[in-house]
Amino acid sequence: MNAAFLVLISLSILPPSTCPCASAPAEVLQDADATAISGTVRDAAGGTVPNASVTVRGGARELHVTTGLDGRFTIAASPSGDLVLVVRAPGFAEIQHKLPAGAPRTDLALVVSPATFTEAVTVTATRGERRVGDVPASVSFLERQDIKQSPALVADDVLRQVPTFSLFRRTSSLASHPTAQGVSLRGIGPSGVSRTLVLVDGVPINDPFGGWVYWSRVPLESAERVEIVDSNTSSLYGNYAMGGVIHFVTTPAAPRTAEFKAQYGSRNTPKLDFSGSHVWGKVGVTVDGNVFDTDGYEIVRANERGKVDNKAAAQFWNLNTKVDYTASPRTRAFVRVGYFDEERDNGKASTIDGTEEANRTAWLSVSTGVRLRLPDESDLQATLFIDDETFRSNFLAVPASTPPRNIGRMTLNQRVPTNSVGGMVQWSRVLGPKQYFTAGTDWRWVDGDSEENGLDATTGTQVVLERVSGGTQRSIGAFVQDLIVPIPQLTLTFSARVDNWRNYDGHNLETSLIGAVVNNIPSLPVRSDTVASPRAAIRYHLTDRVDVWGNLGWGFRAPTLNELYRQFRVGQTLTLANFDLGPERLVGGETGISFAATPNVTLRTTWFDNHVKDPVSNVTISQSGANITQQRKNLGRTHVWGIQNDVEYRAGTFWRLAAAYVYDQATVTENPANTALVGKVLPQVPTHRGSLRAAYANPRLFALAASIQFVGSQFDDDVNTPTRLLPKYALVDLTASREMGRNAELFVGVQNLFDAEYFVGTLPTTVGAPRLVTGGVRLRLH
Repeated sequence: MNAAFLVLISLSILPPSTCPCASAPAEVLQDADATAISGTVRDAAGGTVPNASVTVRGGARELHVTTGLDGRFTIAASPSGDLVLVVRAPGFAEIQHKLPAGAPRTDLALVVSPATFTEAVTVTATRGERRVGDVPASVSFLERQDIKQSPALVADDVLRQVPTFSLFRRTSSLASHPTAQGVSLRGIGPSGVSRTLVLVDGVPINDPFGGWVYWSRVPLESAERVEIVDSNTSSLYGNYAMGGVIHFVTTPAAPRTAEFKAQYGSRNTPKLDFSGSHVWGKVGVTVDGNVFDTDGYEIVRANERGKVDNKAAAQFWNLNTKVDYTASPRTRAFVRVGYFDEERDNGKASTIDGTEEANRTAWLSVSTGVRLRLPDESDLQATLFIDDETFRSNFLAVPASTPPRNIGRMTLNQRVPTNSVGGMVQWSRVLGPKQYFTAGTDWRWVDGDSEENGLDATTGTQVVLERVSGGTQRSIGAFVQDLIVPIPQLTLTFSARVDNWRNYDGHNLETSLIGAVVNNIPSLPVRSDTVASPRAAIRYHLTDRVDVWGNLGWGFRAPTLNELYRQFRVGQTLTLANFDLGPERLVGGETGISFAATPNVTLRTTWFDNHVKDPVSNVTISQSGANITQQRKNLGRTHVWGIQNDVEYRAGTFWRLAAAYVYDQATVTENPANTALVGKVLPQVPTHRGSLRAAYANPRLFALAASIQFVGSQFDDDVNTPTRLLPKYALVDLTASREMGRNAELFVGVQNLFDAEYFVGTLPTTVGAPRLVTGGVRLRLH
């Protein structure tokens, strides 16, 4: 994990900066004829909208302010004469409120409505508030209503509505080992290690030791929206953003608000989500969390199950508390504390002593930050965050037997304590009316060990080897970005970043309890690398309805502590760590066109092309009979290109229709260790993926949503063995709900409506989740 995670840490939690595309805390002009302007920004349902930007136009220069936790704003002094108030808020369309000379300027009521796609505001793509219609990149959204109308119980199943999204394997995170939950966008390097940065309110949630993502840790019911940037953004965020960024933005504090969602589902699956907030003057407090349990399902196909196999089950709970403090329109601060606990049974158990293959994770996180509006009207922010995580797991071997999968024994017990600390300082300022400049620095320190007990090869009950492997990674990055709008139709973006990281204190300490030490290395060599990541982008408004854009950039991913220092075994294949791993590098770009056929219909087509150099691969270095030894190495090149299409249609007030499709070609173009792989398709990347969705929501009647996800065939191995081709499949989900008075709603949801069986892996054949039916009640108190 790299310091690059830090650069967005308070951009959503705190108000956006002033720039040609963003707004910031109030500006004060000394004008003898000036009068104050005040009011409240609300949504169409009457709810207040915190952190909305309000810009006053009409004087010698624009004035900017951000609404407080109660949706209110005040501009202490403003010019006289005719004015225009421009209001922007993520998820809502921009509004312009004319304020003629002499009209009342206090207690204004400004109402914003849900945005169409191009009107939506993103804070992720350029690290500042900006309309999607002005962003030179492919950006997708899932709004609160999309999340609410999904029957999914965890975040990754919601994200599958976006066909560029995929985990390492096809299965839901509810039934997969955490180390297999790495996320990929557009098929960039699918593996257990993510090539995509995942954030919650600007804070990274990728595992600091291994890079994967705990999707059950995401506060799904508290999410206001999800922003997905599909393209390389390392120039802004550094490590893990090589393949893009996924950003969950939670609902800000509001006065006297509480919500409870209680549901129960098939396979004995209860879940409770809760959130509540209140505002006391300058202080806003939000508390949210959830509790979940399920008996799970058998993950091995019925005709291949043996005595080893049982159900994959999961339990988890989250609790988060956030405090926002607005000392003045120019000074804001926050503190957030979260705790996450998860336990899993992984679908098999020892036939010798009944021990389940299982894992457990406990994670304490703390973040705090401050944002200041300086006298020269520049913006300065600083953030600090801390993570303390412990991951425990054991592993089972299934030797060949007759009948198959009839014998299982434990092979390893593992404990991974990880600590990390990071910080960021960022400065931004408007340079004239057409330019906005940002510069900053961030750092990250991660220390972790894999503490392992190897078990005997006969019964798997006696410890025969003790191993401690791990190290420390220190990283620091510096970045700049310049947004230029030379003419209203044209936006130019230039950004660049330099990152340096150092891996040190590496070690592999082994103590054999039955014989000689096998591989004891108390001190591994230090490794240091420096990488630069520039990017240039352009967007041009051809007409009021047609936009074109393009970008070209360099990206990277640093190896994780897991890849550098920890070895692992799957069956009879041993994969060794490699302390000398260097960064993966990417050169890529995209070009696209957006067409607003009508105000309610938007179509987009994007062509993307990415070349990855030195991807981390598992290379076979020796083989003795059925025993294979591999090692992680930077090796070869891959080429990932394709076409992404989507269309959205909003029919009247109640209907919303959407469709998306991705054609993806991901192949190996160079592999010196095994030239036979050249031209092969990357495993776990289907050529075709798509989704269809129709939703109807009428508060007076009911809400109904149906979606179809289809995934083409994909290989489960790197040599594209025909017998390991996973067939294509399609899934149908359905939800329905009805309001029962002002404060209650009944709902029912079905995932995999037709109980389709689809394959997730081979050797043995594993399957995805069968039909899951859930129902419950949502209670709201305001």
